[in-house]
Amino acid sequence: MSRSLSAPSFLLLLGATALGFGGYALMLPVVPLWVARGGSGAFGAGLTTGVLMAVTVGTQLLVPAMLRRIGHRAVLVGGSLLLGLPTPLLALSAELAPVLAISAVRGIGFGMATVAGSALVAELVEPSAHGRASARYGYAIGVPQLALLPAGVAVVDLTGFTGVFLAAGIAPVAGALVVAFVRGPRRGRLTDPAPARHTAARDPGGHPRAPRHRLPAAPVLAMLACSTAQGGVITFAPLAVPGASAVVPVALFATAFGALLGRGFAGARTDRSGRPGALLPVGTLIAGTGMLGVLAAPLAPALLVAGAIAVGIGFGIVQNDSLVALFTAAGPLHYGQASAAWNIAYDAGTGLGATGLGAIAEPFGFVAAFGVAAVVLLGVTPLVRRRAG
Repeated sequence: MSRSLSAPSFLLLLGATALGFGGYALMLPVVPLWVARGGSGAFGAGLTTGVLMAVTVGTQLLVPAMLRRIGHRAVLVGGSLLLGLPTPLLALSAELAPVLAISAVRGIGFGMATVAGSALVAELVEPSAHGRASARYGYAIGVPQLALLPAGVAVVDLTGFTGVFLAAGIAPVAGALVVAFVRGPRRGRLTDPAPARHTAARDPGGHPRAPRHRLPAAPVLAMLACSTAQGGVITFAPLAVPGASAVVPVALFATAFGALLGRGFAGARTDRSGRPGALLPVGTLIAGTGMLGVLAAPLAPALLVAGAIAVGIGFGIVQNDSLVALFTAAGPLHYGQASAAWNIAYDAGTGLGATGLGAIAEPFGFVAAFGVAAVVLLGVTPLVRRRAG
């Protein structure tokens, strides 16, 4: 089976990923609006996203074991179906309790799909192309979000909530059908490319047993710091610069677009150098510098755009380089564990950016909150450099 970037199975995975994340992105701004219009208020609106992400992270902890038991494709198909099938049911009620229940089921599906999808990237492509493969996987995630995150509320005005719920439900289900045609390598053929680091033990049946080892801390630390910063920018930019309504959408677009640029750069550079993890301090430094621009936005709103695109570029570099570094350290027997660690750092950091920086902003203001994020990123940079080295 071909394991190149142009192999049909890898291209099908990218298509399925775009469909699944398209349905996810379309719903992110719409579900809070749905319960808010149903009378739940701002707290209830925020709770829908909080429950979704909390269940997602909890599920991601369990997915590596699922991958070993039932395989990557089965987990990805199941996750896509759980993400999509319950979504049209939201049209039945805008009451908070049923919406939270549906959000929890969708969170289980999203947790399964994210870990299985990124683990499949490593399975379907040769290690020498993991950097570029991870970048293209990032495009399949990022482009739908770039287009659909700002479009969700506008689509509600055109089709109503029911139309959006149907579209967001159909897309992941279509992705599950696409996954059915993905053909991956047989698990029995997977071998550890780095026997010098560890030797796979055998179970009583003669099958490889995953050796016990710890993943490196630098990629996870860099991901957590960058996703916390970006989560704060996405959540609080509209509140931090309330008088610059035209600048905020541009800044949000800029940070998403910057992440795509960063992933593309890091993917090509990592494959050429053969040194995954070397770009982590570069990414955290760029993101930290960008946060300095964001915190100065109340003085000059244009700095919000400049800072946001720098945060996006830095985070994109870290996203790609950290995923490849974790795959390299884990080896084929632990691709699922590496994928779970990466996704948990991403999603937990996003939630921490919204809650932790919000807790700072409430008494001290947004300049203080963004300043803390900048200090964390700049302080993490030398630590990441030492650990990555």
